[in-house]
Formats: sequence, structure tokens, C-alpha cells
Amino acid sequence: MKRAIFLLVPLLTLAVVAAALAANPKPVFTVGAEVYACNCPEGCPCQTISKHEGKCPCGTEMVKAKVEKVEKGKVVLKAEGWAKPRTYSTVAKYVCNCGPECNCDTISQKAGKCPCGKEMQAVKK
Repeated sequence: MKRAIFLLVPLLTLAVVAAALAANPKPVFTVGAEVYACNCPEGCPCQTISKHEGKCPCGTEMVKAKVEKVEKGKVVLKAEGWAKPRTYSTVAKYVCNCGPECNCDTISQKAGKCPCGKEMQAVKK
């Protein structure tokens, strides 16, 4: 009986961790990767980043950008037409959580829709 409990506890712990990670998917950014970013003026509260083109929660079209630098909690992006690179937070308040049929990998600081059209969900803390 004790042996069964010792085997069951790690399995349940692993299942809980996997469920927590699946509930709040967040993209991983690498230098040189192309992403889409909110094209609002610098200082925009949306700070939306996605693997797919679409609109920001504020309604502006996202633009293709390149990851220039990745730091803890932020990423530096550069896009055509921007005078200088912009820093975006990677500590999201909202994420696209469409499930396995969608791979939006969208994060934002403001509630809105994912590029696939579904509502973003607040990050559970």
C-alpha cells in the first residue's frame, strides 16, 4: 500500500504541473526570430506579441518584427518603419489559450482577441 502511494504522488504532481503549464501557454523568444508586434506608438499599454499577424487589443494592425535581444522578463524587437528598437514585456497579463488546434502564441498586457479570433484569457497566478 505504501509503495502504491509513493508511486502515485509523483505522478499526480507531474499531472498538476503539466495542467498548470497548459493552462497558461507562453511563447519562448529567441534572437533572430520573426514575430508580430503591436504597432502602437512607443509606450502603448497593449505590448502584444504573437507568432501570427492580427490586430492588437487597441485595434491597430500588428507588424512583423525581429527579436534583437532577449532578457529576463522582456524582449527587444525591431520592425521596418520604427526609428529604434522597442522593448516589450514577456511577463504577460493575458495569453491566447486556444488549445491544440491553434498555435497563436500571443501574449499581451491588455485584454483582447487572439489572431485566431478567440478571446485572450487572463494569466492565472
